[in-house]
Amino acid sequence: MTVVGPFGLSVRDQALEADVQAGLVAVESGLLEATKSGVPFITEAAQHLVRAGGKRFRPLLAMLAAQFGDPDAPGVVPAAVVVELTHLATLYHDDVMDEADVRRGVDSANSRWGNSVAVLTGDFLFARASHILADLGPEAVRIQAEAFERLVTGQILETAGPGDGRDPVEHYLEVMRGKTGSLIAVACRFGAMMAGADESAVDILTQYGERLGVAFQLADDVLDIASDSHESGKTPGTDLREGIPTLPVLHLRAQAAADKKPDDLALVELLDGDLGDDARHAEALRRLRAHPALEQARRDTVRYAQEASATLAPLPEGYAKAALRELCDAVVHRAG
Repeated sequence: MTVVGPFGLSVRDQALEADVQAGLVAVESGLLEATKSGVPFITEAAQHLVRAGGKRFRPLLAMLAAQFGDPDAPGVVPAAVVVELTHLATLYHDDVMDEADVRRGVDSANSRWGNSVAVLTGDFLFARASHILADLGPEAVRIQAEAFERLVTGQILETAGPGDGRDPVEHYLEVMRGKTGSLIAVACRFGAMMAGADESAVDILTQYGERLGVAFQLADDVLDIASDSHESGKTPGTDLREGIPTLPVLHLRAQAAADKKPDDLALVELLDGDLGDDARHAEALRRLRAHPALEQARRDTVRYAQEASATLAPLPEGYAKAALRELCDAVVHRAG
């Protein structure tokens, strides 16, 4: 058994492993080339997060989706580079919006160089992604534009919050479909499309990617509450402390509003207080971990992952399909 990609994904076929690994190496080289500038400072800032590493989850999906056509087709690697550059650009912007100090274990660009440089560096990455995209044809440009519109719409909806009368949980899931699912869907779509897979396979893999993307984000929500730092690699309750609404908290609030149970209302009051206080933060984490809302969020995560896996059913059996299903299992395991 061999291993490739994030989550310790196991690949049981040497040819598939070789294709995927070669593709990921080529993507890494493409990212470094795309982030070079004639201005050394721009190169430093643009390569800051590239060199910090990351899961390269989207390129991995593009490489696996390409297995349903010709994985060596010339557009596969550039398309994967485009998707990862777009993702990286959004991280620069997200860190400014969230006032983040750290990203991928290094100083965030905004904390190191200031908000203006971080925003402009993200814009530079978008420009470089567009330059590569132009060589992939007008259909690829249109697909990327639509996905990016959905991504930005999701971000705006998250910032604006649910409108009057809108179910906060459904609003949150819509945000996740746009903000996270759309770009992961494009990674799968581009991989299959550039490899020349038939239209039905491209559609299936696109649907798979969006559902998997939502499941991936919901698993992070669960981990923020349920894991210890050793398991997740991040401080538990980070989103909680920063007041970022996540699915377990939204389920808690919905249950408290519906049932008016004193313990639930007290926990909501605790969450609405100062969680910068370590004792209050620890108490909120302890009580959330024991609350049914956390298990409900786990069930939602599993549902999206299972839907993603089921979407793959019409595709031909093989190692690539098995690897995509294994990613669904890995997301469920993370949330378990």
